Amino acid sequence: MKYISFQYQQRQSYGAVVADRVIDLGREFGARAPDLKSLIAQDLMRDAARFALQATETLDLKAVQLLPVIPDPGKIFCVGLNYSEHVQESGREVTEHPTIFLRVPDSQLAHAAAIIAPRESTRLDYEGEIAIVIGKAGRRISEASAYEHIAGYACYNDASVRDWQLATSQWTAGKNFACTGAFGPWMVSRDEIPDDRVMTLVTRLNGQEMQRTTTDKLIHGIPRLIAHISTFSPLAAGDVIVTGTPGGVGSRRTPPVWMKEGDVVEVEVDAIGVLRNTVMGE
Repeated sequence: MKYISFQYQQRQSYGAVVADRVIDLGREFGARAPDLKSLIAQDLMRDAARFALQATETLDLKAVQLLPVIPDPGKIFCVGLNYSEHVQESGREVTEHPTIFLRVPDSQLAHAAAIIAPRESTRLDYEGEIAIVIGKAGRRISEASAYEHIAGYACYNDASVRDWQLATSQWTAGKNFACTGAFGPWMVSRDEIPDDRVMTLVTRLNGQEMQRTTTDKLIHGIPRLIAHISTFSPLAAGDVIVTGTPGGVGSRRTPPVWMKEGDVVEVEVDAIGVLRNTVMGE
C-alpha cells in the first residue's frame, strides 16, 4: 500500500493511494492516530490498508497538496559515502562504520514542491537516495531482525549546498538549508517490497540521467544501517534513515553541474515511484 501525508481544503491529513485516488485515512483513524507517524506507531497500518481497499469515498490525487511523507519525523539519519563510486569520486576511503549525519525535519519538502536554491550559494547539488521509514521502535536492533522494524520505503533527494557543506569537516550547514530535502511521493509499505528485492535508483536532471545504481551495491546495507544507528540512538516509529547517494553527483563532474532555477530533478526507484521537484531561486 502507498501512504501519503497531505493537505486538502486547509486541513492536514494522511491517506492511502489506490490508482489515482486517495482514501482519507485521517477521517477514519484520526481520533486514534492524528498523523501517519502515529498510525505507524500504533501498529494500525494493516487496519488502514483493509479500510482503504473497501472505501468508497475518495479524493482525486491531483486535488490534494502532498506533504513530506512523514512531515515531522523525530529523527532523520542520513548516510554519507555508502556507494563505492561516490566514495571514489569524493576522494575518500571506505570506512568500517557508516558515515552518519542528521537532517532537521523542517528542511524537508514534498513531491511536486520546489527545492529552494538559497541566495547564499550557487552550488546546489542533487543526491538521489532511498529512505527507510521506521515502523517499530527499538534499541540495539540486530541485523537479523532489522527488516521487522521497517514500515516502508520512499524516494529522497538529499539536495546539498556544497560550499556550505564542505566549508568545514562537519556537513550540517550544507545539508539543512530550508526546502532542500525532498521526501516522497509516498511511502510504499514493507509488505509490498520483499526484503531481498534489489531496487534500482535513478536520478535525472532535466530528463538527463545523472545517477544509476542498485541497492545490492550499498557498502553498508539496510540491516547494517539499522543495527548501527540503533546502537547509539533508540529508533522510534516514523524516524527516517536516508541510505546514501551513488556516484554521479554534480559537484564531481567536469565541469560541475549545479541545479539552478527552472531545473526539474527526478529521483526514481523502480519499487517505489518517481519523486519530482522543480528548482526555484530564493
